[in-house]
Amino acid sequence: MIPAPPPKVITRHRDGQIRAYLTHPGAFGTLEPAAVFRPRAGDEVAESVVRADLERVVYTTLNGVVCLTRAGDLLWASDFEPRSDVRHGHRPGCVLSLDGRTVWVYRPDAMAGRGGDQWVLHDADSGRVLACRELETVGHGAGHHVHPVDGSIYLDVGEGQDGAVVLRGTAVADGEPEFVTFPWWDRCLIDLAPGGQQFMTVDHGQQDVSFHQHPSGDTLFTLSVEAFGYDPEETFVEWCGGYLTPDTAVVTLGGESEDEEEWFRHHLVDVSSGTACGEIAIEATNPYELKPLGDGSWLTDGPDGHPIRWSQPSHPAG
Repeated sequence: MIPAPPPKVITRHRDGQIRAYLTHPGAFGTLEPAAVFRPRAGDEVAESVVRADLERVVYTTLNGVVCLTRAGDLLWASDFEPRSDVRHGHRPGCVLSLDGRTVWVYRPDAMAGRGGDQWVLHDADSGRVLACRELETVGHGAGHHVHPVDGSIYLDVGEGQDGAVVLRGTAVADGEPEFVTFPWWDRCLIDLAPGGQQFMTVDHGQQDVSFHQHPSGDTLFTLSVEAFGYDPEETFVEWCGGYLTPDTAVVTLGGESEDEEEWFRHHLVDVSSGTACGEIAIEATNPYELKPLGDGSWLTDGPDGHPIRWSQPSHPAG
């Protein structure tokens, strides 16, 4: 039996603020911010992460990474040099380690005209660079995923039409971090299982979804579009979804109707048996709005910018 995970900290950017929300076990419906941070004047936030105690925020801009206290005091900042005037096509990202002691920053420097992409490990208290991995990628952006048990970090670098590269970094006590690049260029990492035993990817060409053993990456099983009862000439797997529970994943399929209207549906997969097991009704305006939390609940976006937390049946609990 996997113990209940601690509340997750979710961030949203709106009206010049970074808003942090907690997913407490009893918190359903429209969530209210548990903490609000205001970036430095002139900073356009690309991505942010808030520490579990809600006392610090780390965020990236197109030209740097910044750490502030809840009161707005600057703890540290690291500029990406040389400064880039490229406005589109690259989005730096960041994440805090499981223990909150380090910050992992993805720098899409190739698209920014700075040379090659980098994955940089900072000390969370001082900002000191602990390690830097030069990547053989030309990414537009990347998604970080923190392993819930061993604390290793997965990085999914999106290279546009050229595919995606998935890496895994492990911080080693009193030593250089270890980095592994998985042998794919055509799979996009979607989510890690809440118990950490596996992870989910979608084919870059959107023809199937696969589930892999952690940490080896060995494929446990793959489900094609046909496995969900659709025509692969007319339907594709969206690059979204994730683990609803340790044993159930949500896979989103989409297509276009005869009158050229786009549609999408959310399907469930029993990951213990490797089989599709029906649909789930989720109120969302687009497929990428859904964020499964791994505990039987999920988030969608509210009209006022606050996330809405849902659980089955498909109505928010009061």
